[in-house]
Amino acid sequence: MTFSFLNPLYTAVSWIIVQFHSLYSNVFDPDGGWAWGLAIASMVVVIRICLIPLFVKQIKATRAMQAIQPKMKAIQERYKNDRQRQSEEMMKLYKEAGTNPFSSCLPIIVQAPFFTALYGVLAKVAKGQDIGVIHGDLLTSAGKAHIFGAPLSATFLGSSETSVKVVTAVMIILMSLSQFVTQRQLMTKNVDLTVKTPFMQQQKMLMYVFPVMFAVMGINFPVGVLVYWLTTNVWSMGQQLIVIRNNPTPGSKAWDERQVRLKKAGRLNPDGSEIKGALWGMLPPSKAAISAAAEASATVEESVQARRQQPRKQTKAQRQHTGGQTASLTKDAPAEEEPADAVVADAGSTKPAAAKPGTSRPGGAKPGTARQQPKRGGQRPKKKS
Repeated sequence: MTFSFLNPLYTAVSWIIVQFHSLYSNVFDPDGGWAWGLAIASMVVVIRICLIPLFVKQIKATRAMQAIQPKMKAIQERYKNDRQRQSEEMMKLYKEAGTNPFSSCLPIIVQAPFFTALYGVLAKVAKGQDIGVIHGDLLTSAGKAHIFGAPLSATFLGSSETSVKVVTAVMIILMSLSQFVTQRQLMTKNVDLTVKTPFMQQQKMLMYVFPVMFAVMGINFPVGVLVYWLTTNVWSMGQQLIVIRNNPTPGSKAWDERQVRLKKAGRLNPDGSEIKGALWGMLPPSKAAISAAAEASATVEESVQARRQQPRKQTKAQRQHTGGQTASLTKDAPAEEEPADAVVADAGSTKPAAAKPGTSRPGGAKPGTARQQPKRGGQRPKKKS
């Protein structure tokens, strides 16, 4: 099935396939399935490389949607009786977050025209009709091409040969399984499980819906289209694995594993960020950068320890309580005894007589022995009346 408004796209897709076919014909049989199958797979790689900016945007949009889920739920609860106000607040929230629910579907939406064009090209090849730049000898060669005994244009339902059904069934299973694994590794490793939102439930549901949907539709796909989808699923799986390992979602399991790896390699700043290397982090950081980060981390640790050792500030009530306890202890403490070598003052003098060094002490007392102080005797004279 072809559409006239897609003629430019049919030409572009067929031209890319023919260019790669001419390249692989130097190694494989030009009429064989390897040359044509690898040409289709290479076209997928070219398309996916062009879609990398959209893939990055999809990741950012998905994370933003996860972050605003609590706010979305609050808006739904607040304006549950006013649908119009709820929609307005939702659009305002999407605008502030710089995302929308359709951003995560961009790569699939953009791939849809290429998928439709490839489907139309293979349908024309199966009928022996010219399409795009595939005509003449190229059309005959594409009609002869088989992948594991199945023609490029053969389908599971449209063929009665057992070998074709087996090949298409295996490819459908692999296509659905790769789709499931890709979505599962996203849900189990790159999602903040501490935040339970309806968005997570939707993603978990799609993890099972998409593989089943592709399996049902796959029975009508030509072998060439199955090659297309299997290749793009494998590409998505590898691309997502790299993103999850190097740029995971904060709070996810992959994020914790990445922090442990960076700390072990000495590439973790005190604030938890990564030490970036040259060329936007694609090259490893220099030893000087790692050493500076280690010194900064040690400085932060020392300041933390110093803060822990400092006495805590007391309130006014605590200071008064502590002062009262100190005064009580001072009052109850016994008076200190006078030194043993103190000299007793004369009866009429208030100053003690200091003994000169090296001289004998009065009263024949030996140095180092304590002299008893005379007791104050007598009674005070009575006052005359």
